[in-house]
Amino acid sequence: MNPVDVHGASILLVDDQQKNLDLLEKSLSMAGYSNIQQTNDPAKVIELHLSGRCDLILLDMDFLGAGGFALMKSLRKHIASPYLCVIVLTDNLNLKLRSLQSGAKDALGKPFEMVELLARIHNVLEARLSYRSLEAHIGKLEQQFNERTTELQVSEARFRGFTDLVSDWYWEQDTTGSFTKVSGPVPEILGIAVDSTAESTNTLLGTGWNAQEQSILRGKISAREPFLDFEFSRNTPEGGQQTYLVSGQPMFDRTCNFLGYRGIGVEISAVKKN
Repeated sequence: MNPVDVHGASILLVDDQQKNLDLLEKSLSMAGYSNIQQTNDPAKVIELHLSGRCDLILLDMDFLGAGGFALMKSLRKHIASPYLCVIVLTDNLNLKLRSLQSGAKDALGKPFEMVELLARIHNVLEARLSYRSLEAHIGKLEQQFNERTTELQVSEARFRGFTDLVSDWYWEQDTTGSFTKVSGPVPEILGIAVDSTAESTNTLLGTGWNAQEQSILRGKISAREPFLDFEFSRNTPEGGQQTYLVSGQPMFDRTCNFLGYRGIGVEISAVKKN
């Protein structure tokens, strides 16, 4: 952590004794801290925090008593981050322990050595700014993820539109061979009922297909191979014949786990007759 980042942090001092506030501010200034506010009015703490986005609040609990815990609870409601950066000063052991249990990041007994207090302030601020940096990094990653997701959705829509133009149907299957997505008149073309639910066991091939062609296509799918313009045919119940070209590719996740197949198909029965 760059010391400049720590010394530029926003610090709020809260104490009922003006001389204590002035001494603390002077000591912090001499230690290199430049962004310091002070108040002896607990009612102004929330307002000052919201206006200055304090990185650290140095809170004297002896004059606040139980009101100090109510103040910390109120601060939590006004802080978007769950990280409540408060150091408590008190000569009461019970208040010290309860403050830590209530979420204070550190508690120092009084009277205290200024050198020790400055060291604790530095350590707490270093942790706070590291946490803030992590929050900003996570926020950036989330933004990039959302932008990439939007790009993929647009790309998927374009892909679907293109496949609608060049094929009779678009299809996706899961690892069991069940249809998960279908675009186009598949039931009418293939003569089978397509159920898009997870319980579906319909495969791309129904009944009446050329056994040899069916075996070759199933072999390609079993081997997780892509196939382009694979021609296969089926005899219809009415005694006719339908011929198709189908292209498909296996889908994998980032860890190379097989997810299923997707592809396009087009009927070429009329072309074959001509």
